[in-house]
Amino acid sequence: MFKQIELAYDFNTLEPYIDELTMQTHYAKHHAAYTNNLNAAVEKSPELSGKTIEELLSNVGNITDPGLHMALRNNGGGFYNHNLYFSILSPSGSKEPEGELKNQIIESFGSVENLKDKLSAAAISQFGSGWAWLSTDKAGKLQISSTANQDNPLMKDGLLTPILGIDVWEHAYYLKYKNLRADYIKAFWEVLDWDQVNKRYEVARV
Repeated sequence: MFKQIELAYDFNTLEPYIDELTMQTHYAKHHAAYTNNLNAAVEKSPELSGKTIEELLSNVGNITDPGLHMALRNNGGGFYNHNLYFSILSPSGSKEPEGELKNQIIESFGSVENLKDKLSAAAISQFGSGWAWLSTDKAGKLQISSTANQDNPLMKDGLLTPILGIDVWEHAYYLKYKNLRADYIKAFWEVLDWDQVNKRYEVARV
């Protein structure tokens, strides 16, 4: 059974950048629903039992049953994406990447600030609901992308692993920021924990 990540912080500790009501609604309602729906879909499909969420999403394109395909794409994606999102937020996390991740960011984008600008632009320009991603391949090469709905880079044959995701569904920011998505994205960087992104980078390129 898949479980939501346990938060290492309280709902109100990301304020003023992300408000308590948004956090509570986002985690306890939206994320919980994706998790419950994913578990229901897997329970009805014995052939999926025992597979990790990464295995399910990397092979989602091979599922021929339309209903199961959409259930895994939407709810499996929602589960995975939100587990990542909530894990990289912190009221007191590291404000800068370190080590090999920082080296790769500078090599790929010129500077950390350039990365932030490009990833913010991808998040702002994503039409409708979706995500902006920083991903790595197994060689440690970085790539910025965006996806609609609850899709993510893993769904493209598992060749890229997301290590940082910005949720731009309206439920992630609308209670506080209304239609000012850019203001929410600017605030996101204030509570991003680069230590967690570093850890994901190291695991993904093993």
